[in-house]
Amino acid sequence: MPEPHRSYKILSVDDHLCEPPDMFEGRLPAALADRAPRVIEQEDGSQVWTYEGKIFPNIAVNAVVGLPKDQWGYEPVRFDAIRKGAWDIHARITDMDAAGIAGSLCFPSQVAGFGGVTFADSKDQELGLACTRAWNDWHHEVWAGTYPGRMVPLQLPWLPDPVLAAEEIRRNAERGFRAVTFPEYPTNVGRPSFHTAHWDPFFAACEETETVVCIHTGSGRWAPRPNSDGPRTIRVSLFPVNAMVAAADLLFSEIPLRFPNLKIALAEGGIGWVAMYRDRLEYMEDRAGSFGNTWSSTEISPAEVFQRNFYFCSLDDPSTIDTRYRIGVDKIMIEVDYPHADSTWPESQEIVHKSLGGLPNDEIELITHGNAERLFRFPLA
Repeated sequence: MPEPHRSYKILSVDDHLCEPPDMFEGRLPAALADRAPRVIEQEDGSQVWTYEGKIFPNIAVNAVVGLPKDQWGYEPVRFDAIRKGAWDIHARITDMDAAGIAGSLCFPSQVAGFGGVTFADSKDQELGLACTRAWNDWHHEVWAGTYPGRMVPLQLPWLPDPVLAAEEIRRNAERGFRAVTFPEYPTNVGRPSFHTAHWDPFFAACEETETVVCIHTGSGRWAPRPNSDGPRTIRVSLFPVNAMVAAADLLFSEIPLRFPNLKIALAEGGIGWVAMYRDRLEYMEDRAGSFGNTWSSTEISPAEVFQRNFYFCSLDDPSTIDTRYRIGVDKIMIEVDYPHADSTWPESQEIVHKSLGGLPNDEIELITHGNAERLFRFPLA
C-alpha cells in the first residue's frame, strides 16, 4: 500500500496550450501580417480561428478542466468559456502551482495542429513558414520565456522541406528549444513516408542538437476505427493503439537505427502496451523469417532499438506499473494532459500517489520528474 499522502515533484510531458487570440500580432513580416490566423466572432456569438479562408471551430480542443462534468462537451466555443490557464501563461502557472505541477511540456491546439500540420498545408508556403516561425517565437518568448524553468520549450516543425526544417531545428536549439512535435503518420497528412530517406536531414538535426521528437496521439489525423457508425468513444478508448502503431512504423523505418542517439517520446499512449510489444519483438527474433529479412542490422535487434530510443508517458496506469522493469524505469514519464477532459488536474498529486506511492523512492523520483529532466535537459526551477 502507498505510504500516507506526500508531495510529488511532477514534470508533465503532455499538456496543451490554447493559442491566444493575440498570438500572431506583430510576429509576421509586414507584407503578410493581414493574412495571419485570427479569431473572429460568428453570428451565433461563438469564436473561431480563421486562416486562408478556412474556419477552425475548435478553438481549444476539449479544454474543459474546471467546468462541472455536466457542462463538458467536445469544445467550448468562446475564450471566456475556457479556463484562463489554457491560454494565459500567468493563469497557467497559478493552476500548475495549485495542483503541484512543477513543470510542463505543452503541445499546440487546433489552429496549428498537434503535429504542426496546419501551416504546412498552407496554400501560400511563404505565409505558412512565417506562421510556423511566429508560433515558435511566441512559444519561446511568452509561453516558455515568462517563467524560466517551468515550461519545456517545444516547437512546430516545418514539414514541407526537411532541409529547411533541419535548419529551423538548429536555429531553435541555439535559443533553448528542447523538443519538436511531429505527426504520427506523415503519409496521412500528405507527406512522404518514414520508410524513405526523405526525413533524414530533419532527424539528423534532431539527433545533433538533442532535440526530442514528441509524437502525440491524434497528430497524424488517424485513429483505429473498426466501423463508420460507432461512437467517437471507441477511438478515444483506443488511444494506446495509436502510440503502438506509430512506434512500430518509426522502428521499422530504421530511422532510429540510422540515428542511434535520436530520442522519441510518445504522448497520450500510456504504458500498458509497451511490455507486450517488446515481448512480441523478442518473440519474432526467435522465429526464422519473422522480419522477412528487412531489418538491416546484425548488431542490434528491433527490440533493443525500441528500448534504447523510445520514451513513454503515463496518465494513470495503475494496473500496468508493475511492468516498469520490462519497460525500463528510466523510460517512463508522467503526463497531466491539462486542459483536456482526460486531465488529472487538479487531483494530479492524489492520482500520482495512488499509482506510484508504493514504489521505491528512487523510482518515484525518476518517473515523476527525473527521467523528463534528463531527456529534455531541463532542470526544473
